[in-house]
Amino acid sequence: MPPITGLRRGDREYPRAVLAMLAAGLATFNALYATQALLPILVEDLDITPTEAALTVSATTGMLAVCIVPMSILSERFGRGRILVISALAATALGLFIPLAPNAAALIALRGLQGIAVAGVPAVAMTWLSEEVAPLDLGRAMGIYIAGTTVGGLTGRLIPAGLLELMGWRTALFIASTIALLTAIVMTVLLPRQKNFTPKQIGLRSEVTAMVGHLRNPQLLGLFLIAFVGMGVFVSLYNYLGFRMIDHFGLSPALVGVVFLMYLSGTWSSSRAGAMADRYGQGTVLAGGAALMLVGLLSTASGRLPLALLGLFLFTAAFFAMHSTASSWIGLAATDHRAEASSMYLFSYYAGSSLVGAATGAVFMSVSWTGFVLVLAAMLALVVVIAVVLRRRRPA
Repeated sequence: MPPITGLRRGDREYPRAVLAMLAAGLATFNALYATQALLPILVEDLDITPTEAALTVSATTGMLAVCIVPMSILSERFGRGRILVISALAATALGLFIPLAPNAAALIALRGLQGIAVAGVPAVAMTWLSEEVAPLDLGRAMGIYIAGTTVGGLTGRLIPAGLLELMGWRTALFIASTIALLTAIVMTVLLPRQKNFTPKQIGLRSEVTAMVGHLRNPQLLGLFLIAFVGMGVFVSLYNYLGFRMIDHFGLSPALVGVVFLMYLSGTWSSSRAGAMADRYGQGTVLAGGAALMLVGLLSTASGRLPLALLGLFLFTAAFFAMHSTASSWIGLAATDHRAEASSMYLFSYYAGSSLVGAATGAVFMSVSWTGFVLVLAAMLALVVVIAVVLRRRRPA
């Protein structure tokens, strides 16, 4: 039996590694969604349309998706840890200048630059964990990192929104950006030195060959499809559920905003899913998460608010459990060129968010809410099928 390499629970540097990755998720995903809760205020203060205000979010996520693969390629030459540190510090430091933007065009441009800087963290964080943490403890560590991203995304929305009661949006955004920068500094201090990384020469031809090879791997291809469709369905439901709650249930827009607290269920489930995957296997947890996500989705079609909210809770928890499990599986299914595999997974993840989320808008406008949920359920059924097939290819 080959010796186990990588950090194990009980090792002195294992808690530092896990906490550093938790801080990385908190810092960068806080920055990623920093303006989403401010969109109505931006419309009023900058005299722009809601579509233009939304570009302050889509510019960041769009540039992140475009830059994930190049960042992962650079990490093959310069190291995962170096890319992590530079990316987290640059993205959060840039956030301090965003409140100074004189107009919407400058704000959108700065947010696009922030997306480029942010890309380095999700591009290589999973690869760093896959290389530096022993396989037996990888699922738990990966789950904690995913939990950090969920809390980071939540605080990125809630901190600026909560501060608006006391101050203007520029000051609120500056304070939120300062918190993100301090968290990135904590990550930099805690992150252990890499021990299992060997730099290699990079070239366009070799990298394209590596990515084509990953597409020929049935396990990886299935995980890429799960990321694309699963995230697309997740974003689609959250994009339009607010309209349902206002029009059908009569909730106020402010109360609908509290729905983002459902992300906390994902914080819990992603960390628990890692431990369950270590015990029962990635395939079992992945298939179970996909099935529970489908059940939760169908429950949101209910005309009763408590049942719809319960369904959303289950849907959210199951999605993040599935995402956490798939993320850790990538590092096991890819025997080489792991950075490229992780970046391709995340590219699929964010591409699904953008493309599926946009496409389902036309569906929402043309059918009833029940019809909309059934369309999403049909797409999610594909995820369930793929997950069940992958379960039979459980990695060693």
